[in-house]
Amino acid sequence: MRRVAVVGVGYSQFGELWERGFRDIVLEAGAEALADAELEGKEIEAMYVGNMSGGRYLGQEHIAALIADYSGLAEFGIPATRVEAADASGGLAVRQAYMAVASGLHEIVIAAGAEKVTDVGDPMEILSASVDMEWERFVGGNLPALYAIMARMHMESFGTTEEDLAMVSVKNHRNGVKNPKAQFRREIKVDDVLRSPYVAEPLKLLDCASISDGAAAVILASENVAREITDTPVYIEACTQASDYIALHSRKDVLTMKAVVKAAREAYKLARIEAKDVQVAEVHDSFTIAEILAYEDLGFSEKGKGAELIREGITEIDGDLPVNPSGGLKACGHAVGATGVRQIVELTLQLRGDAEKRQVDAEKGLALNIGGTGATAVVSILGR
Repeated sequence: MRRVAVVGVGYSQFGELWERGFRDIVLEAGAEALADAELEGKEIEAMYVGNMSGGRYLGQEHIAALIADYSGLAEFGIPATRVEAADASGGLAVRQAYMAVASGLHEIVIAAGAEKVTDVGDPMEILSASVDMEWERFVGGNLPALYAIMARMHMESFGTTEEDLAMVSVKNHRNGVKNPKAQFRREIKVDDVLRSPYVAEPLKLLDCASISDGAAAVILASENVAREITDTPVYIEACTQASDYIALHSRKDVLTMKAVVKAAREAYKLARIEAKDVQVAEVHDSFTIAEILAYEDLGFSEKGKGAELIREGITEIDGDLPVNPSGGLKACGHAVGATGVRQIVELTLQLRGDAEKRQVDAEKGLALNIGGTGATAVVSILGR
């Protein structure tokens, strides 16, 4: 396997982009990534696009061909492939692009992710199709309800409180203020979260990430090519994927995302590091409890002690392990198919020293992108 580097990154504004179409935001992200790498479209050899539900959000299928067409890459006949794994679609697109370069099949590949959700009435209903439709959704188990079960069980088992969950949201909003492309660039307080209405008890409105419009793109290259393109390549040292039962009731432990644990262990092994060596992380905080579970399943804390990290300020942007300096899904926004790619963009900016006001001091970064309630997990480790 060859070493693979990120040589170009770009992403659009995240949020309710009423005046912009799907094509517009994808082209913006891709053009920014090409400009960042100082490459032309004709130099791209393949493209992988993360997108969960273009058919339902847009009424548009054949997404990869559409993007190849409107980005000008269809002129060169490059293979363009759509990748779907619910809200892990973006992370999986990066993994497919990574494998294409690492295997020697291609030298320069683009991984993109995009979702346009605000044009439909109830985007959460579509996102909740990531759970088991027959055994969960049919009886009312949408994503907020299922994560609420996890949150309540964590509280009962380990003493985690609603205030602990609220502190995750407060932290990520504080970080989002420093991100010019975040959907929510305002600080909130713990009391704001606690006073917000329940969505699915104990989760409140401000415990839940907003589903957003947005797109992101990264350009990957083999090591030899990367050294010709940039003096500051950021290498993908591991990009792993694992699966778990899709329905919560089938899992042996509802409070452990087995796919996250397995993907993380394999990633650490490939990167030849341990959890303690990670210096910055972008994790999937679709709900505040998901970030606390990520602390535990990634090995940043013992099982049941994830809330201690947020209480002690360890995961603050100036803490020992900054988590979600971008604002995470909670403040930056969750453009479903784009989220996993945007996480790689953020880590690349951090490791290059280009994250501006949200810059942290790090040489090793980790991204966790999950689908649904954890049936799919993609873990990527980047190094400077």
